Amino acid sequence: MTSDLSGDVRHEHGETFAGAHSHDGGAPHWHDEFGTHLSEDLTDEERTARSLDWNMHNVQLVTVAVDIGSSTSHLMFSRLLIQLVGEEPHVRSVLVGREVLAESPIILTPYLTDGSIDIEELQDLIVGAYIASSAGSDDVDSGAIIITGDALKRRNAREIAEFFAFDTGNFVCASAGHHLEATLAANGSGTVSLSRRDGRTLLNIDIGGGTTKFALVQAGEIVATAAIEIGARLLVLDGERRLTRIAEPARRFAESLGIELTLGGTLAPEHEARLVAAWVDSLAALIASRPLSSVAAGLLLTEPLPTDIAPSAITISGGVSEFFFGRETRDFGDLGRPIAEALRAAVADGTIRLPVVMDPNLGIRATAVGASLFTVQVGVNPYLSDESILPLRNVPVLAPRLDFEGLDASRVEAALRASMTHVDFEEADDPVAIALDYPGDLEPVVLDALAQGIRAGLPTMTATSTPLILLSSNATGIEVGRRLKDDLGITSSVLALEGVSVSEFDFIDVAEVIRPSNVVPVTIKSLLFAGGLDQQSVKQALYDAAMSPPRTDIGHPGLRLRYP
Repeated sequence: MTSDLSGDVRHEHGETFAGAHSHDGGAPHWHDEFGTHLSEDLTDEERTARSLDWNMHNVQLVTVAVDIGSSTSHLMFSRLLIQLVGEEPHVRSVLVGREVLAESPIILTPYLTDGSIDIEELQDLIVGAYIASSAGSDDVDSGAIIITGDALKRRNAREIAEFFAFDTGNFVCASAGHHLEATLAANGSGTVSLSRRDGRTLLNIDIGGGTTKFALVQAGEIVATAAIEIGARLLVLDGERRLTRIAEPARRFAESLGIELTLGGTLAPEHEARLVAAWVDSLAALIASRPLSSVAAGLLLTEPLPTDIAPSAITISGGVSEFFFGRETRDFGDLGRPIAEALRAAVADGTIRLPVVMDPNLGIRATAVGASLFTVQVGVNPYLSDESILPLRNVPVLAPRLDFEGLDASRVEAALRASMTHVDFEEADDPVAIALDYPGDLEPVVLDALAQGIRAGLPTMTATSTPLILLSSNATGIEVGRRLKDDLGITSSVLALEGVSVSEFDFIDVAEVIRPSNVVPVTIKSLLFAGGLDQQSVKQALYDAAMSPPRTDIGHPGLRLRYP
């Protein structure tokens, strides 16, 4: 790992390739390490031409991710290799390489006496990381700020995220509830990538300071998430084993065991062992879909995992995984190390019957998002009920998974609500975008079902003036938008655009209408994850990009070309 933001990038899968080539019939692309290893047999003119051609299709992007969690906060600088596949105006971008350039120290998330987050101490962390990495704001192209867990509950959490997003440049600012945090950890730890590669059903268990998150991943797709209030820093002790913090979930569990916890009192080793054993037994019950004790059931933050899908193995991430895999041995005055030791024992003695298949090697940093990839698309044929809503910034995207065979409004509503749950979106005064693409002819019965299902899935929002954005690569969104506004009479301001393709984990900025061409520029900020980059996934992404219907990407203003 380098200490500054210069130097070559190497692929995470450790291989180097030279020259333009393709994999398994996929799109032609380059793996010649940012153009620095061109053949010595070329003439100067040929080498210059090759280098220019390489730079026309490859982009280096420096990113930073800031993770503000319940217990700890940190940031990570990365450099990405993005390859642009296709010809203008139908260019698609694929992430093919990543290097971690620098990581900040991991600090305990600072709280003030009034319960709010200490913005000055967080600022010291971020500024210090920039200085240590010899980086300035002009060196960073994009990034993401994610607030999770208990930190998200603090009254100034959103203001802090927006402050840092504005202060540090073009950043995605996202608040991750339990489902989204579980999803981020499963992606960031590499569990999703491993499941996709091997076709296995895996369960990622992310054990943090305040909660434990579960993500059930089947053949590379997250099919369910869950969370429970079990974590390493629910109890905090000083050097004399006196309790300096007792979170309510820990108190409730202790009372159920007949253990009295008092601030300033000592925690006897035998009481610690009993409490940790009860927590690990509860985690083992959730893994095996066994009934929970009444106190553990009361600490569930979501519905439990489904019982009809059985994982074949587990992966472990989060702060406790640092102890589980032996990367950390220090005592931080919490229960991280005892929980990890009890987990190892439970795996060894068969209490947890599933094997641990992978050390993600990102552990506590698994939730951190490695980058936000910016692209620009242009929406055409806009349906816009109120032009005064534009411009819009940092709008989250919902991507309901729809089976169009026999589609009706109730199934659309269910798919939309499932998407909302997955990304922890709650109806409020903030706008939202919905990705809609009907693959066949625009049949009126399908369009009616989509419109009615959206209204049913967003009853509060569609009864207000909050903007609703519908995006599709074809005319689906426009026709649904007309039905929502003109036929169903929803109160929301509606913008529907054709020619825009978005996905889950995207956020969008929407500019004002450009006339006389009557198009709307849309900047798409796609979250990329710090882990999970493997050769097979890269090859599949390149193949998908080559084989998928063309998108109308024009330009990549967030991706600055950096010449070797």
